[in-house]
Amino acid sequence: MKNSTRAIRAVLFDFGGVLAEEGFRAGLHAIARLNGLDPEALHRHGIDTVYASGYVTGKAREADFWRLMRNRFHFGEDDAALTEIILARFTLRPEMIELVRDLRSRGLACAILSDQTDWLDRLDRRDDFYREFDRVYCSYRLGKSKRDANIFSEVVADLGVMPDEALFLDDDPGNVERALSRGLKALCCDSAAGCRAGLQAMLAG
Repeated sequence: MKNSTRAIRAVLFDFGGVLAEEGFRAGLHAIARLNGLDPEALHRHGIDTVYASGYVTGKAREADFWRLMRNRFHFGEDDAALTEIILARFTLRPEMIELVRDLRSRGLACAILSDQTDWLDRLDRRDDFYREFDRVYCSYRLGKSKRDANIFSEVVADLGVMPDEALFLDDDPGNVERALSRGLKALCCDSAAGCRAGLQAMLAG
């Protein structure tokens, strides 16, 4: 973690694995079990394919993603059913939403920064969580993902804060390292309790 004497003014939250359960992994594991496939192999290929297809950055559609997945794996379900298996497993963590509300009541800006596809909008229509945040930054709409470190500089500039006035929470160590490389404070966590404890320690420091 990079230390700074500048106070935190904004907190950026990853979605799956931080604000919500990691539905992509859990969903692909469920799909693998339904079809007699290796869950870890399907998940690894799914991660590679969702980026390589361009679906994460809005350059491809859901159908393109599943077509490429079917080039390697056989699924008994149609695309809509496969997607629903994944989306059903993105369940919000109520304690994280309460944390966001607490931070905003204390005057901190809170934003989502997610490598999600248009699925994020579908999840919001289901769960109505966008209203809890000052901004929502989704790779599908931005045209770039957190694998491009420039996204962190652009997001903090849009929020109107200096890089070291922003704290980024993610469950992916690579994303955390890229945020740190752009001067943000960052914390790697994948549970509500871990995120809350780490964030409180950062704010106290």
